[in-house]
Amino acid sequence: MHLSKEILNYIESHNQEAIDLLIELAQIPAPSNHEEKRATFCKDWFKTQGCKNVYIDEALNVIWPIGVTDDNPVAVIMAHSDVVFPDTTPLPLAIAEGKIHCPGIIDDTANAVALMMAAKYIAQNNLLPKGMGVLLVVNSGEEGLGNLKGSRQIVKDFEGRIKEFISFDDKNSHGVNTAVGSKRYEIEVTTEGGHSFNDFGNRNSIAQLASIINKLYDVTLPPKGKTTYNVGLISGGTSVNTIAQQAKMLFEFRSDERDSLAYMESYLQSVISDFREKGLNISVNLVGDRPCGIEIEHTKQQALESRAQDANKKYYDTAIDFGPGSTDCNIPLSFGIPSICIGCCYGQGAHTREEWMDIDSLDGGIKVAFEMILHYFY
Repeated sequence: MHLSKEILNYIESHNQEAIDLLIELAQIPAPSNHEEKRATFCKDWFKTQGCKNVYIDEALNVIWPIGVTDDNPVAVIMAHSDVVFPDTTPLPLAIAEGKIHCPGIIDDTANAVALMMAAKYIAQNNLLPKGMGVLLVVNSGEEGLGNLKGSRQIVKDFEGRIKEFISFDDKNSHGVNTAVGSKRYEIEVTTEGGHSFNDFGNRNSIAQLASIINKLYDVTLPPKGKTTYNVGLISGGTSVNTIAQQAKMLFEFRSDERDSLAYMESYLQSVISDFREKGLNISVNLVGDRPCGIEIEHTKQQALESRAQDANKKYYDTAIDFGPGSTDCNIPLSFGIPSICIGCCYGQGAHTREEWMDIDSLDGGIKVAFEMILHYFY
């Protein structure tokens, strides 16, 4: 669709309101699995704008169902509330030289604001979708060990009814149309330990864990697709003069091919089995599981991508570089639902404390969000 002059004027006249909303929302802490404060803020904001029947589900998704009946098909448009940072106090924010500096500002607070401003317009104009219901969602659990809990809950609750799925996430130049699956494990080793001098020769859990890591890093990667692996965190031990009794790590592997993901799973389990056969006490706990996609009906997927490309070129004058990624779209893509993830702002430094967003880029992002969402209403 093409945004009318009236809609474009509306967006321009509410530009400062959107920036003020972004500044307020960005400072509310929302680590994955603890998004309560942002969820409450967003729910109250939606209701203040006139959105009816807004609710928070058991996964902490804030959901506004529009024209949704008990059984009609639905389109889902979401942007996630959680940030990768563990802060439980207000996130630091600064504005300088046309940029907003704040952890999580582009991933994903600005995108949530773009969705929220479109919701405000829909509510104020009493719009109803054509042909299917629409779910506007500020969802939980996209980052890290959030394990896509919000997206999972939506797909579960509306199973068999979702026809299209759009996620607003990260910056405008990159899009995701292929799901990168992953498995994430906490692996812990325990040994008898002891005094570093008196009990020298007893097994050290840190050394044993290091041997496991070395073996995992010896893997020959499968040739199909792109596959990666990483040990992202290790901990353990008591003191410099103690043979460590306990050590653990977080280990993940990823792939955009199901067969390659299964290969990596098999390799991990064989490594663990070998060390257990040597008498080592190892516990393995799955803490994250993101599926790869399955085959999608090409025509419908291509139509969704084309709409996004057209909108991005119109308001940013650039093409979206679509490719594989790990996003909220993993869940619908694993069910064969046409799905894309696109960004509604420009900035850099996602997942770092130096993250920033170009303030002027939000205007184009809101227009992209309006065009993608209002497609279902006109």
